[in-house]
Amino acid sequence: MRYRIISVGKIKEAFYQAGIKEYTKRLSSYAGIELLEGLEEKTNPRAGAKEIEKILQKEGEKILGLLGKDELLVVFDISGQQVNSIQLADCIDNWNHSGKNRVNLVIGGAHGLSAQVKKRAHHSISFSSLTFPHQMAVLILVEQLYRGFKIIKGEKYHK
Repeated sequence: MRYRIISVGKIKEAFYQAGIKEYTKRLSSYAGIELLEGLEEKTNPRAGAKEIEKILQKEGEKILGLLGKDELLVVFDISGQQVNSIQLADCIDNWNHSGKNRVNLVIGGAHGLSAQVKKRAHHSISFSSLTFPHQMAVLILVEQLYRGFKIIKGEKYHK
């Protein structure tokens, strides 16, 4: 199975980049993994609700434009289902056996994700009710993917 992580925001901090690179390398023995970042639209710091909605719509169009018709879309959103690592491993196992070509895992930018992206998603997952910077969310995601594959394979890592 191929996995593509779509981070609307750019991964700027070197320590996040290093952690993401390490887990991406580890994941490569389990699945094809790709990171696509930097789809975020420039935002006026004083943007109102209408402007933010337009920005989300533009970002959403970019995300949806990347998807093939035979691909899964999973969004990470605070209002999504909270799962533990074993439940996420079950999700990964189901995705691997779905018959789809690729799983797209989307982490929104500063303003979240558009309604059309959330509506198109096959699954919506929440890391926590806490709010994380998108860069940290990507690092958490690649670590949890790695952990999930280790759980599926029955390999030592998860406790």
